[in-house]
Amino acid sequence: MSSTPDSTTEHSYSTMATADVEAIGAHCQMSFCHQLDFLPFRCESCKGKYCLDHRSETAHSCPNAGAWARARADQQRSNYTPSPKPSVLTHESQCFEPSCKTLINTALVPGVECNACNRSYCLKHRLRETHDCAKLIPIEARANKEKGLNALAKLRAWGQAKQKTMTSAATTSTSTKPTSTPSTNKPLTAAQRVRATADLKKNAKGDAKVAMEKRIYVNVEASADTTKAKHPTGQFFYSSEWSIGRILDLAAKSLQVDNVNNRVEGEEDKLRVFHVEGGRLLGFGEKLGAAVKTGNTLVLLRGVGPPVPDLIVLDP
Repeated sequence: MSSTPDSTTEHSYSTMATADVEAIGAHCQMSFCHQLDFLPFRCESCKGKYCLDHRSETAHSCPNAGAWARARADQQRSNYTPSPKPSVLTHESQCFEPSCKTLINTALVPGVECNACNRSYCLKHRLRETHDCAKLIPIEARANKEKGLNALAKLRAWGQAKQKTMTSAATTSTSTKPTSTPSTNKPLTAAQRVRATADLKKNAKGDAKVAMEKRIYVNVEASADTTKAKHPTGQFFYSSEWSIGRILDLAAKSLQVDNVNNRVEGEEDKLRVFHVEGGRLLGFGEKLGAAVKTGNTLVLLRGVGPPVPDLIVLDP
Protein backbone atom coordinates (compact mmCIF):
# COMPACT_ATOMS: atom_id res chain seq x y z
CA MET A 1 0.00 0.00 0.00
CA SER A 2 1.51 3.28 -1.09
CA SER A 3 1.14 6.51 0.76
CA THR A 4 1.55 10.06 -0.53
CA PRO A 5 2.90 12.81 1.68
CA ASP A 6 0.56 15.49 2.80
CA SER A 7 1.06 18.70 0.84
CA THR A 8 0.70 20.69 4.03
CA THR A 9 3.78 19.02 5.52
CA GLU A 10 6.08 19.57 2.55
CA HIS A 11 9.27 21.56 3.31
CA SER A 12 11.46 23.33 0.78
CA TYR A 13 15.23 23.23 1.12
CA SER A 14 15.81 25.95 -1.45
CA THR A 15 13.81 28.72 0.18
CA MET A 16 14.14 30.32 3.60
CA ALA A 17 11.44 31.93 5.62
CA THR A 18 11.64 35.63 6.40
CA ALA A 19 11.84 34.89 10.10
CA ASP A 20 14.91 32.73 9.57
CA VAL A 21 16.71 35.51 7.68
CA GLU A 22 16.03 38.03 10.38
CA ALA A 23 17.40 35.64 12.96
CA ILE A 24 20.86 35.93 11.42
CA GLY A 25 23.00 38.92 12.46
CA ALA A 26 21.55 42.02 14.15
CA HIS A 27 20.07 45.37 13.30
CA CYS A 28 22.21 48.47 13.80
CA GLN A 29 21.11 50.20 17.01
CA MET A 30 21.67 53.66 15.55
CA SER A 31 18.28 55.36 15.80
CA PHE A 32 17.93 56.34 12.14
CA CYS A 33 19.77 53.31 10.65
CA HIS A 34 18.53 49.91 11.84
CA GLN A 35 20.34 48.22 8.97
CA LEU A 36 20.49 44.44 9.19
CA ASP A 37 24.13 43.44 9.46
CA PHE A 38 25.07 39.78 9.32
CA LEU A 39 28.37 40.54 11.08
CA PRO A 40 27.60 43.40 13.42
CA PHE A 41 30.21 45.24 15.48
CA ARG A 42 29.90 45.33 19.27
CA CYS A 43 30.83 48.50 21.11
CA GLU A 44 32.75 47.59 24.27
CA SER A 45 31.79 50.87 25.93
CA CYS A 46 27.97 50.79 25.59
CA LYS A 47 27.66 47.08 24.65
CA GLY A 48 25.51 47.99 21.62
CA LYS A 49 25.64 46.40 18.17
CA TYR A 50 26.22 48.52 15.09
CA CYS A 51 26.84 48.26 11.37
CA LEU A 52 30.12 49.00 9.63
CA ASP A 53 29.35 52.70 9.21
CA HIS A 54 28.42 53.27 12.86
CA ARG A 55 30.85 50.94 14.61
CA SER A 56 33.03 53.69 16.12
CA GLU A 57 32.02 55.51 19.30
CA THR A 58 31.96 58.83 17.48
CA ALA A 59 29.76 57.52 14.61
CA HIS A 60 27.01 56.25 16.89
CA SER A 61 27.41 58.99 19.53
CA CYS A 62 28.23 56.44 22.22
CA PRO A 63 26.58 57.43 25.53
CA ASN A 64 29.47 55.84 27.45
CA ALA A 65 32.29 56.96 25.23
CA GLY A 66 35.79 56.12 26.49
CA ALA A 67 34.64 53.58 29.10
CA TRP A 68 36.41 50.69 27.40
CA ALA A 69 39.69 52.63 27.05
CA ARG A 70 39.61 53.71 30.70
CA ALA A 71 38.92 50.16 31.89
CA ARG A 72 41.83 48.84 29.86
CA ALA A 73 44.19 51.50 31.20
CA ASP A 74 43.14 50.71 34.77
CA GLN A 75 43.81 47.02 34.16
CA GLN A 76 47.28 47.72 32.79
CA ARG A 77 48.11 49.90 35.78
CA SER A 78 46.94 47.20 38.18
CA ASN A 79 49.14 44.61 36.44
CA TYR A 80 52.20 46.89 36.38
CA THR A 81 55.06 45.82 38.63
CA PRO A 82 57.76 48.46 39.11
CA SER A 83 61.31 47.27 38.53
CA PRO A 84 63.50 47.13 41.63
CA LYS A 85 65.71 50.08 42.29
CA PRO A 86 69.34 49.58 41.23
CA SER A 87 71.65 48.56 43.97
CA VAL A 88 74.05 51.10 45.34
CA LEU A 89 77.20 51.24 43.24
CA THR A 90 80.28 50.15 45.10
CA HIS A 91 83.79 50.31 43.75
CA GLU A 92 87.40 50.31 44.78
CA SER A 93 88.84 51.77 41.59
CA GLN A 94 90.76 54.99 41.46
CA CYS A 95 92.58 56.69 38.64
CA PHE A 96 96.10 55.22 38.40
CA GLU A 97 97.64 58.64 38.01
CA PRO A 98 99.32 59.15 41.45
CA SER A 99 98.28 62.80 41.71
CA CYS A 100 94.64 62.07 40.83
CA LYS A 101 92.10 60.96 43.43
CA THR A 102 89.16 60.56 41.04
CA LEU A 103 87.08 57.42 41.54
CA ILE A 104 86.47 55.68 38.23
CA ASN A 105 84.19 52.91 36.92
CA THR A 106 81.13 54.63 38.39
CA ALA A 107 77.87 55.66 36.76
CA LEU A 108 79.16 59.19 36.21
CA VAL A 109 82.89 58.63 35.69
CA PRO A 110 83.81 55.72 33.44
CA GLY A 111 87.31 54.28 33.46
CA VAL A 112 89.47 54.22 30.34
CA GLU A 113 92.07 51.46 30.08
CA CYS A 114 95.38 52.27 28.42
CA ASN A 115 96.39 49.56 25.95
CA ALA A 116 100.07 50.31 26.47
CA CYS A 117 100.47 50.09 30.26
CA ASN A 118 97.25 48.13 30.99
CA ARG A 119 96.09 50.60 33.66
CA SER A 120 92.75 52.42 34.01
CA TYR A 121 92.50 56.20 34.17
CA CYS A 122 89.89 58.90 34.40
CA LEU A 123 88.93 60.93 31.34
CA LYS A 124 91.43 63.65 32.24
CA HIS A 125 94.41 61.28 32.35
CA ARG A 126 93.32 58.79 29.68
CA LEU A 127 95.92 59.93 27.12
CA ARG A 128 99.41 58.45 27.26
CA GLU A 129 101.01 61.88 27.52
CA THR A 130 98.96 62.80 30.58
CA HIS A 131 99.99 59.80 32.69
CA ASP A 132 103.61 59.38 31.49
CA CYS A 133 102.86 56.05 29.89
CA ALA A 134 106.34 55.76 28.37
CA LYS A 135 107.92 55.55 31.83
CA LEU A 136 105.62 52.81 33.11
CA ILE A 137 106.17 49.06 32.88
CA PRO A 138 102.96 47.41 31.62
CA ILE A 139 101.10 45.36 34.19
CA GLU A 140 101.78 41.61 33.74
CA ALA A 141 104.61 42.39 31.33
CA ARG A 142 107.22 42.02 34.08
CA ALA A 143 105.88 38.64 35.15
CA ASN A 144 105.64 37.44 31.56
CA LYS A 145 109.18 38.64 30.86
CA GLU A 146 110.58 36.79 33.87
CA LYS A 147 108.66 33.68 32.87
CA GLY A 148 110.01 33.93 29.33
CA LEU A 149 113.58 34.42 30.54
CA ASN A 150 113.36 31.36 32.78
CA ALA A 151 111.97 29.28 29.93
CA LEU A 152 114.64 30.48 27.53
CA ALA A 153 117.39 29.83 30.07
CA LYS A 154 116.17 26.25 30.36
CA LEU A 155 116.12 26.01 26.57
CA ARG A 156 119.72 27.19 26.38
CA ALA A 157 120.90 24.53 28.85
CA TRP A 158 118.76 21.94 27.12
CA GLY A 159 120.16 22.89 23.69
CA GLN A 160 123.76 22.58 24.90
CA ALA A 161 123.05 19.15 26.39
CA LYS A 162 121.23 18.15 23.22
CA GLN A 163 124.19 19.09 21.03
CA LYS A 164 126.55 17.05 23.18
CA THR A 165 124.20 14.07 23.06
CA MET A 166 123.91 14.30 19.30
CA THR A 167 127.68 14.59 18.91
CA SER A 168 128.23 11.55 21.10
CA ALA A 169 125.56 9.53 19.30
CA ALA A 170 126.89 10.49 15.89
CA THR A 171 130.43 9.55 16.91
CA THR A 172 129.25 6.15 18.11
CA SER A 173 127.12 5.46 15.04
CA THR A 174 129.86 6.41 12.57
CA SER A 175 132.62 4.50 14.34
CA THR A 176 133.66 1.30 12.53
CA LYS A 177 135.48 -0.19 15.54
CA PRO A 178 133.83 -1.01 18.84
CA THR A 179 135.26 0.72 21.88
CA SER A 180 134.74 0.32 25.59
CA THR A 181 135.95 3.77 26.52
CA PRO A 182 133.35 6.46 27.24
CA SER A 183 132.75 9.16 24.65
CA THR A 184 134.54 12.45 25.14
CA ASN A 185 131.90 14.42 23.11
CA LYS A 186 134.50 15.63 20.64
CA PRO A 187 133.32 17.52 17.56
CA LEU A 188 132.55 15.40 14.52
CA THR A 189 135.18 15.05 11.91
CA ALA A 190 134.52 15.98 8.30
CA ALA A 191 134.07 12.32 7.33
CA GLN A 192 131.62 11.75 10.16
CA ARG A 193 129.59 14.77 9.19
CA VAL A 194 129.43 13.59 5.58
CA ARG A 195 128.32 10.13 6.70
CA ALA A 196 125.64 11.55 9.02
CA THR A 197 124.33 13.86 6.30
CA ALA A 198 124.19 11.00 3.81
CA ASP A 199 122.21 8.86 6.25
CA LEU A 200 119.85 11.78 6.91
CA LYS A 201 119.19 12.34 3.21
CA LYS A 202 118.64 8.64 2.70
CA ASN A 203 116.04 8.30 5.46
CA ALA A 204 114.35 11.71 5.30
CA LYS A 205 110.76 11.95 4.13
CA GLY A 206 109.02 14.91 2.52
CA ASP A 207 107.16 16.27 -0.45
CA ALA A 208 108.62 14.79 -3.63
CA LYS A 209 107.60 17.93 -5.54
CA VAL A 210 110.24 20.00 -3.74
CA ALA A 211 113.18 20.61 -6.06
CA MET A 212 116.43 18.94 -5.04
CA GLU A 213 118.36 22.22 -4.93
CA LYS A 214 115.82 23.71 -2.52
CA ARG A 215 115.64 20.80 -0.08
CA ILE A 216 116.90 21.19 3.49
CA TYR A 217 117.22 17.95 5.45
CA VAL A 218 116.65 18.23 9.21
CA ASN A 219 116.12 16.11 12.29
CA VAL A 220 112.84 16.93 14.03
CA GLU A 221 111.97 16.01 17.61
CA ALA A 222 109.10 16.65 20.00
CA SER A 223 110.39 17.42 23.49
CA ALA A 224 108.87 15.07 26.04
CA ASP A 225 109.11 17.81 28.66
CA THR A 226 106.61 20.07 26.93
CA THR A 227 104.52 18.01 24.55
CA LYS A 228 103.41 14.50 23.76
CA ALA A 229 103.93 12.86 20.39
CA LYS A 230 103.09 9.44 19.02
CA HIS A 231 106.37 9.51 17.08
CA PRO A 232 108.88 11.59 19.11
CA THR A 233 111.54 11.87 16.38
CA GLY A 234 111.75 11.96 12.62
CA GLN A 235 113.91 12.92 9.68
CA PHE A 236 112.36 15.14 7.01
CA PHE A 237 113.22 17.50 4.19
CA TYR A 238 111.46 20.78 3.47
CA SER A 239 111.78 23.59 0.97
CA SER A 240 114.18 26.37 1.94
CA GLU A 241 111.52 28.89 0.86
CA TRP A 242 108.86 27.63 3.30
CA SER A 243 108.11 29.56 6.47
CA ILE A 244 108.76 28.18 9.94
CA GLY A 245 105.02 28.27 10.59
CA ARG A 246 104.43 25.91 7.69
CA ILE A 247 107.30 23.68 8.79
CA LEU A 248 105.77 23.50 12.27
CA ASP A 249 102.40 22.41 10.89
CA LEU A 250 103.97 19.71 8.72
CA ALA A 251 106.27 18.45 11.47
CA ALA A 252 103.45 18.33 14.04
CA LYS A 253 101.33 16.34 11.60
CA SER A 254 104.17 13.91 10.85
CA LEU A 255 104.98 13.35 14.53
CA GLN A 256 101.27 13.34 15.42
CA VAL A 257 101.60 16.20 17.89
CA ASP A 258 98.43 18.05 18.84
CA ASN A 259 98.71 21.45 17.14
CA VAL A 260 96.22 24.08 18.41
CA ASN A 261 98.13 27.20 17.38
CA ASN A 262 95.26 28.45 15.19
CA ARG A 263 92.65 27.91 17.93
CA VAL A 264 94.25 29.52 20.98
CA GLU A 265 95.58 33.00 21.74
CA GLY A 266 97.75 32.39 24.81
CA GLU A 267 101.23 30.90 24.69
CA GLU A 268 100.48 28.15 27.22
CA ASP A 269 99.26 25.71 24.54
CA LYS A 270 101.08 27.02 21.46
CA LEU A 271 103.83 25.06 19.76
CA ARG A 272 107.13 26.73 18.95
CA VAL A 273 110.18 25.62 16.94
CA PHE A 274 113.55 25.59 18.71
CA HIS A 275 116.68 25.51 16.54
CA VAL A 276 119.31 23.53 18.42
CA GLU A 277 122.33 24.68 16.42
CA GLY A 278 121.16 28.29 16.44
CA GLY A 279 120.23 28.16 20.11
CA ARG A 280 116.98 30.10 19.70
CA LEU A 281 113.28 29.92 18.99
CA LEU A 282 112.40 30.57 15.37
CA GLY A 283 109.65 32.98 14.42
CA PHE A 284 106.71 31.70 12.44
CA GLY A 285 107.42 34.11 9.59
CA GLU A 286 111.09 33.23 9.14
CA LYS A 287 112.17 31.32 6.06
CA LEU A 288 113.67 27.91 6.72
CA GLY A 289 116.64 28.51 4.45
CA ALA A 290 117.59 31.73 6.21
CA ALA A 291 118.05 30.10 9.62
CA VAL A 292 118.50 26.33 9.20
CA LYS A 293 121.01 24.21 7.31
CA THR A 294 120.95 20.59 6.26
CA GLY A 295 121.81 18.34 9.18
CA ASN A 296 120.42 20.69 11.83
CA THR A 297 117.87 19.69 14.46
CA LEU A 298 114.50 21.31 15.14
CA VAL A 299 112.57 20.64 18.33
CA LEU A 300 108.86 21.22 18.89
CA LEU A 301 108.18 22.81 22.27
CA ARG A 302 104.93 23.91 23.87
CA GLY A 303 104.27 26.82 26.20
CA VAL A 304 107.69 28.49 26.00
CA GLY A 305 106.45 31.85 24.74
CA PRO A 306 107.32 33.85 21.63
CA PRO A 307 110.90 34.19 20.39
CA VAL A 308 112.97 36.76 22.28
CA PRO A 309 116.05 37.79 20.27
CA ASP A 310 119.54 37.81 21.75
CA LEU A 311 118.51 35.98 24.90
CA ILE A 312 119.78 32.52 23.93
CA VAL A 313 123.24 32.26 22.46
CA LEU A 314 124.87 28.84 22.65
CA ASP A 315 128.57 28.65 23.33
CA PRO A 316 130.55 27.73 20.21
